[in-house]
Amino acid sequence: MTSVFLSDPDVSEGKENKQGPEEKGKNNPSQEKHSETEILESHSKTTSWYSLENEVIFKKLATSSRGLDPEEVAIRLKEYGRNTLPSKKPPGIAEIVIHQFKSPLIYILLIAGVISLLLDDIKDAAFIFLVVIINAVIGTIQEWKAEQSASQLQTILKIMSRVRRGGTESQISAEELVPGDIVLLESGNRVPADIRIFRATNLTIDESLLTGESEAVQKTADIMREDIPVSDRRNMAYAGSTVITGRGCGVVTATGSRTEVGMIARAVTETVSAKPPLLIRMEEFAQKIGIIVIAASAVMSAVALSQGTAPIEVFFLAVALVVSAIPEGLPVGVTVALSIASTRMAKRNVIVRRLSAVESLGSCTTIATDKTGTLTVNQQTAKKVLLPPENYFEVSGEGYVPSGEIKEEKGSTPETKDMERLQKFARAAVICNEGTLYQEEGKWVHHGDAIDVAFLSLASKISINPKEAKKEVKIVAEVPFESERMYAAVYYKEDKSDHIRVAVKGAMEAVLPYCRKMYTAGGEVPIDPDSLNRELNSLMEKGYRALVVAEGPVQGEIGKEAELEYVKPELTFLGIAAFIDPLRPDVNEAVRTCKKAGIDVIMITGDHPKTALAIAGELGITDSREEMLTGREIEDLGDPELPTFMTTLEKIRVFARVTPVQKMQIVDALVRRGHFVAVTGDGVNDAPALRRANIGVAMGSGTDVAKDTSSMIVTDDTFSSIVAGVEEGRVAYDNIRKVTLLLISTGLSEVILFILALLVGLPIPLLAVQLLWLNLVTNGIQGVALAFEAGEPGVMYRKPREPEEGIFNNLMIKETLVSGATIGLIAFAVWMWLLGEGYEENWARNLLLLLMVLFENFHVFNCRSEYRSAFRVPIRNNYFLVIGVVMMQALHILAMQVPFMQGLLSISPVTFQSWFSFFVIAATIIVVMEIFKKIRAARDKDIVT
Repeated sequence: MTSVFLSDPDVSEGKENKQGPEEKGKNNPSQEKHSETEILESHSKTTSWYSLENEVIFKKLATSSRGLDPEEVAIRLKEYGRNTLPSKKPPGIAEIVIHQFKSPLIYILLIAGVISLLLDDIKDAAFIFLVVIINAVIGTIQEWKAEQSASQLQTILKIMSRVRRGGTESQISAEELVPGDIVLLESGNRVPADIRIFRATNLTIDESLLTGESEAVQKTADIMREDIPVSDRRNMAYAGSTVITGRGCGVVTATGSRTEVGMIARAVTETVSAKPPLLIRMEEFAQKIGIIVIAASAVMSAVALSQGTAPIEVFFLAVALVVSAIPEGLPVGVTVALSIASTRMAKRNVIVRRLSAVESLGSCTTIATDKTGTLTVNQQTAKKVLLPPENYFEVSGEGYVPSGEIKEEKGSTPETKDMERLQKFARAAVICNEGTLYQEEGKWVHHGDAIDVAFLSLASKISINPKEAKKEVKIVAEVPFESERMYAAVYYKEDKSDHIRVAVKGAMEAVLPYCRKMYTAGGEVPIDPDSLNRELNSLMEKGYRALVVAEGPVQGEIGKEAELEYVKPELTFLGIAAFIDPLRPDVNEAVRTCKKAGIDVIMITGDHPKTALAIAGELGITDSREEMLTGREIEDLGDPELPTFMTTLEKIRVFARVTPVQKMQIVDALVRRGHFVAVTGDGVNDAPALRRANIGVAMGSGTDVAKDTSSMIVTDDTFSSIVAGVEEGRVAYDNIRKVTLLLISTGLSEVILFILALLVGLPIPLLAVQLLWLNLVTNGIQGVALAFEAGEPGVMYRKPREPEEGIFNNLMIKETLVSGATIGLIAFAVWMWLLGEGYEENWARNLLLLLMVLFENFHVFNCRSEYRSAFRVPIRNNYFLVIGVVMMQALHILAMQVPFMQGLLSISPVTFQSWFSFFVIAATIIVVMEIFKKIRAARDKDIVT
């Protein structure tokens, strides 16, 4: 029999205050002689604290309900360490700088620079090293800014705990707790460690950060059976969770990294992250570039040697070709493209902690999203009210904010009689309520159980002022809600009345037996249990959490035993409220956008299967039970390495009641099946999966563990911001491809020019220093400017790239070959014509260098889109590029006039007529690429030209 809570009880009294066997003859067992090692060994063993008697627990932890003595606390604090989670030290500036050099293309550039130094080619070496340094500086600044933004999001909160030590209660920092401490809990507290509860009064705890379940858990002191999951251990309170209602008292069983949260944190550090897609593609690309450069150098060297060229000159020719072929501007262009995208993402509430993560999000084929707090607002909301016998009313508004109204199902305003019934229903729910909801400085503040707060919000929408309604009555006795009882009751007297009434709310099966009548539009009539149960089941099948409200008079006075079974009131059934954790307002559109973009959205949650399926159905993820698996069903699949495990998961769209380990296994299976997986989450339970995914996306309001593990942080917690991040990631990848197309195609043109010249026995067309200058004034600046391109239309209407597709797909290969061959062949023809006409070799190189600069000035406009005509891409999309092209052409013309640059580059001024002639020749690259795009568009009607 459970006592009625009428006043604040002394949590130190009761059975747990009696001395156990280990305490006989002693005031405190913590004064016993025992070694620190014995304590550590005893505690480090895996113990099912939830299945043990209090006396056994006290003996194992060498403590009592009086608490530990200060001397013993000092010993254990030294043994176990402070009660803090292992935290990853943020990367220092040196680590961030070193990270910028971990790129295959950078390795190639550094090798080329070292070779140039060995050959005393100081100018070439200096230029190459300058490129590497610029790339490192840009990347370092961006990643440092991202880390600073991420660290600012993390709330530094010093948790205080009320403990009993040596029989005296005091407030201490949670960091000072040790196993064996006695902790007192009350509503609003953050649970500071793993605690075995031995006294609970209406104690409910929100464990969503650990289990993923949105509803608070009713706690008890009862002994549990062994081998039950964390979510079912009702006599345990876990570190990081929050006390919603009531009070409790318990003993600390684990601190720091030994807590459930700590074990997850350790699992995170041991989990290997999947490589970002961009890193995979750039590694493959660098390997291919290296092979091509070596092959081209070998061909050229063989030709030169066959023509009798001295070996040392052949070596210099090979170095010149390497300088020509290697896209030294690509690392800078890629870094700038990612940096720009990360800045754009920040404006759309997504903070990027690693630049490579920008493109990763754009590459994802699957988003595995949590439900609570990600798709939903994580606030229980009344959406329907049923007044007997079958009158349904719809409630608008989301969350606890009492803005909204109640309408009939057809959308009309309730009639006067119905509104009176609704207000009677709401008033009873407010009287039987321990929650608070009030406005403070323009914001709504709430405390207490989620359902209690939701009832208060509902009452306000039905024009009942909760504060005034409670003032009108005098509370006589209360029966708090407990999971075993499944109802709460409040006995009260109206103003100026001696008659006692009772307001009750709870589960149908607990309240209905005491109801004799139901309140209908025609007044009180005999109750129809079958009809009401049918309506209740209908609501529950749709994923609602349904609670009933009843009220009635009580005969006589209330004694010590105030439970309904002792008082036996004759209640009148007032109605049913259907609650659900509602979807975020923008999530439907975000999920639809993902579908258009060819991205699979799956839900992974620790919540109830019916609730998960209802939310999934509302979002269009799935409404089929065949496409849902529960945690227990996942266990039945066996070893995650088995093929059946992998193939079964491919067909599933909703995973419910899953553990953190299972969530990680699901993500791991998807990654190994070739998906690029983005995982969203906010709780500690999400951290292992966030770590394992290709891209982990944490919520800004989530736990520090989740944020530290993620690659990105969504500051406003909205799913639509994740989709916005996907869009920016796709734009970033498009821009990287554009920069790559520009650099590789122009590099190819230079290789073609060199090889053809050598094959026919002509001199080297351009000197190494001229090649470096060419790459600086065209590719170097233009490549960076190209990274500023705005997104093209329909970027979110394309399917994700195939995971195995490299950065060089068929389209880019064709465009590179066509454009590179066009520039190379025309440049070779001009080189041959100039020499054939008797132009002096240095003068001919001067003219050829001008032509190549003009070619690349024109070609950058082709690279603004792989699909659309250069004339269809608005100039306003990238003013930087237009300005950059004009400035670089002006810079080259200026260099031709300055004596120092003339001597350095072996160039001279040219007439306007010569400049204009080469301008017209260079424009042919626009004509050729326009024809190519038209032919391709004719074959593929989906391409916009």
